[in-house]
Amino acid sequence: MLILQLAVAASAQETVPSSASAPVSSAPPTGKLAAAESSQSQGRADTDGSARGTITQPGRAGGLGDPAFGGQRHPLYRLSKSDTVDLSFTFSPDFNQTLTVQPDGFVALKSAGALLAEGLTIPEMQEAVACAYRSFMHEPEVTVTLKDFDKPYFLASGEVARPGKYELRGDLTVNEAVAIAGGFTQQARHSQVVLFRRISAHIAESHVIDLRKMLDSRDLREDLHLQPGDFIFVPQSRVSKIRKFVPASSMSWYMNPLQF
Repeated sequence: MLILQLAVAASAQETVPSSASAPVSSAPPTGKLAAAESSQSQGRADTDGSARGTITQPGRAGGLGDPAFGGQRHPLYRLSKSDTVDLSFTFSPDFNQTLTVQPDGFVALKSAGALLAEGLTIPEMQEAVACAYRSFMHEPEVTVTLKDFDKPYFLASGEVARPGKYELRGDLTVNEAVAIAGGFTQQARHSQVVLFRRISAHIAESHVIDLRKMLDSRDLREDLHLQPGDFIFVPQSRVSKIRKFVPASSMSWYMNPLQF
């Protein structure tokens, strides 16, 4: 009887600790579980980003990039030769100055030497000026304002009444630009109007436009819109080229034989 009681007590001591204290496994999750948790966290991050209206991938529509070329959708103006800017120092008004971009692209800063300004945006110019004055100023605060710049223009040449350079004010088409230049002359070739558009410093593209057909059909959908720097050339007609070699009497008879 005593032996039986001792056996029961020993078995009870062995079963109670095993059931009361079950160790918690601290092993890392399996590959599938880790991938699921990673995808869930990525989904939550994408949802938070779209909720805030931001796109983290550059070059996509809705961001700052152009979806076609990966550039900026609304690029800032970059300084060019003959542009004028005003520099205003918040705590050092003695250094306020007006600068003009020289033909070599540099500007002369007061007491700070020359600075290459051509090709810089206004924020970049502001940072460059502040960096130039940090050599003898403590954290200079400067504001750069664009005062004067080369206004957008287009050129009209050839057989137009008033060839020359015109300001590009607003949205203009080739037909409207010809009208601003005084319209066609009697020697103009309406069907071969050429629009030259510079792509880079050494490359330009050309477009031949048949304004006669466009106006006769009363369809202006193919009337190209101008860009700053476009050059319109109206060539001379074939009849006007040979007219100076034909006597006036013969030319008039050829043009209107019924008068004789």
